[in-house]
Amino acid sequence: MTRIIAVANQKGGVGKTTTCVNLAASLAATQRRVLLVDIDPQGNATMGCGIDKRTVENSTCDVLLGDATAADTIVSPPEGGFAVMPGNEDLTLAEVSLLQEIGREMKLRQALAPVVGLYDFILIDCPPSINMLTVNALTAADGVLIPMQCEYYALEGLSSLLTTIEKVRNSVNADLEVFGILRTMFDPRINLSNEVSMQLLQHFDRKVFRTVIPRNIRLAEAPSFGRPILLHDRSSRGAICYLALAGEILRREDERLAEAV
Repeated sequence: MTRIIAVANQKGGVGKTTTCVNLAASLAATQRRVLLVDIDPQGNATMGCGIDKRTVENSTCDVLLGDATAADTIVSPPEGGFAVMPGNEDLTLAEVSLLQEIGREMKLRQALAPVVGLYDFILIDCPPSINMLTVNALTAADGVLIPMQCEYYALEGLSSLLTTIEKVRNSVNADLEVFGILRTMFDPRINLSNEVSMQLLQHFDRKVFRTVIPRNIRLAEAPSFGRPILLHDRSSRGAICYLALAGEILRREDERLAEAV
């Protein structure tokens, strides 16, 4: 059964795209079929996979506007073993155009429907804001993975995102849930980071992934090479942690399926 996960946080710079690209590569390394959907106009996930966002024939914008199908748009990056629906600045046009459409929040869900069964995981990289593109991602997904830094303002942003998730659940997607909260760019030497981490564990318990993504220079430089960290430096702490996250997600999925039987 396909798991569709929106990787979202309305606060920028929290490792959202880094998580999307590296989780896709790590899941693919475990022989899972993975599709990464870039719905962020910045197109950073696309570039981070080694795909030039400026030269793609079709993009997620074309899919949302009905000018291309998902099958026509999905491409394979040079490395990584997963598929990508590329995004670029054209998505800004898509967002404006969608505001005039009936059923605008359902466009991505409808577009993905014909290809969903081809993948074990579909990861959607969302913009760093709550807009119509993000709402489309939340409507298409059955879970939200929230990367966040352990700092004061991150808690405020988390509260706002949870409110948005609840609104989407009550209006257009009753199956939507918080898939998990991922602590990113973590530095255990900072007292505030440890305090916020403890608060997250107290309030969200098992929703918080045990895996923590540290600050890591090799992880930060990998996007400039257009490669996931697993291919850039497999022995780095960043690569090891994202592989651990993939393993934790797979164990969660096994437990969920066992409970459903």
